[in-house]
Amino acid sequence: MQQTKRRPRRAEVDESLCVACGCCVKVCPKAAIHVEKGIFAQVDPGLCVGCGLCAKACPASVIEIREVDA
Repeated sequence: MQQTKRRPRRAEVDESLCVACGCCVKVCPKAAIHVEKGIFAQVDPGLCVGCGLCAKACPASVIEIREVDA
């Protein structure tokens, strides 16, 4: 049986709805997310592994984990 390769996943923040609480920053195991200028969270796509912990921790539910092209 041939295995299909899974596409990489990354977190994506809706910056217009983010409340910059920092909950996502605290749970990210790769330090891939930070609060920019105290206004919104921003993800470093080079560090993000798409684990989903930030999305689960976000009280505003503004982080989605999406598949990206490799």
